[in-house]
Amino acid sequence: MSVLFSEGFLGGLRLENRLVVSPMCQYSAVDGIAQPWHLVHLGQMMISGAGLVIVEATAVEPQGLGTRGDMGLYDDAQESALSELVGNLRTLSSAKIGIQLTHTGRKAATRTIPERWRGEPLPPEEGPWKPLAPSALAFDEGWQTPQELDETGIRRIIDAFARSAERAVRAGFDLVEIHGAHGYLIHEFLSPITNRRTDDWGGTIEKRNRFACEVAKAVRKVWPRERALGFRLNSTDWHPDGSTLEDALALAAELKSIGVDYVVMSSGNIAPGIRIPPATPGHQVAFAASVRKQIGMTAMAVGMILDPHQAEAIIASGDADFVALARPFLDNPRWGLHAAAALGDDIAYPPQYIRARPNNWLGFSHVHPHSRAPATRLQLDRPRSVSSWDRPNSA
Repeated sequence: MSVLFSEGFLGGLRLENRLVVSPMCQYSAVDGIAQPWHLVHLGQMMISGAGLVIVEATAVEPQGLGTRGDMGLYDDAQESALSELVGNLRTLSSAKIGIQLTHTGRKAATRTIPERWRGEPLPPEEGPWKPLAPSALAFDEGWQTPQELDETGIRRIIDAFARSAERAVRAGFDLVEIHGAHGYLIHEFLSPITNRRTDDWGGTIEKRNRFACEVAKAVRKVWPRERALGFRLNSTDWHPDGSTLEDALALAAELKSIGVDYVVMSSGNIAPGIRIPPATPGHQVAFAASVRKQIGMTAMAVGMILDPHQAEAIIASGDADFVALARPFLDNPRWGLHAAAALGDDIAYPPQYIRARPNNWLGFSHVHPHSRAPATRLQLDRPRSVSSWDRPNSA
């Protein structure tokens, strides 16, 4: 068996393999409530072959919504919808299910990506809500100047993360991931580009890290130890005045001491106009390797991981413990199943699709000529996943 499809652990949570579906906003919620689209989308991800599926960035309070189509987890109706969603997803596979909690900070009140690819602030006539931030600095020209948070507001949002985590417990999620990257509120506190405060929440790196750490502590307090707690971390702002990898490693060490089980190492997006190196396959893997090797913390690599052999090499080399993919799963919702075949692994298939399993379909090697698992190389054994009517089928 490949290392990509070997079991792995996030804290006390056991995963069948080391392949993760990264959170992907669908901009399809109504009043923050999950809709049928979410079941269709996430249902596909549950039968993709991944060991963990993480639900999209979900706001912890109304002002934390990025768009009107964002998911929320701050009221009973949202919790009820997500509880039903998780229950339905559990019937589809044994993959674990997580959710990412966020507050978009100064990036709130924008159009959705389908409306305009890069997003843009909602105009006054469309009733935008007031963004919040550590400092009153607009994201870009034409964007709202956010309200600078006072002590009361900061404490309210920390508590909101904890309350949303409690709702996630009741909804049945296996994992919570705190979003501390991509220019959203937690990242805004971390970066000197966006945090100009001179009180106990800004200035030195210790003070800039304080908000992230307080959020992590609050969530850890209410999140069961047998379920996993993660943190998506910005590795660098790609700007001489911004946060650096050294800053990220210092924060990762603090998060580890708090009880965070893993980090996902991303980068960039703190402000427009910053020159970022072109994205190439695996361009952020080195960040995961740094935190894993220097801090000794479980690390998840993300960013342009496109090929099964590339993913396998990342795990085999020790650069990361897990790999998280987003757009590859949108492009091919069976990415994990095909990756297993390419690596020569025979993993469980959904019973309904068993006739397309590599060793049950002679056509597989023709459709996937680079696979190491054509029907002629695998024993035509009884499918692991179960069904009395399943038989090898050459159709």
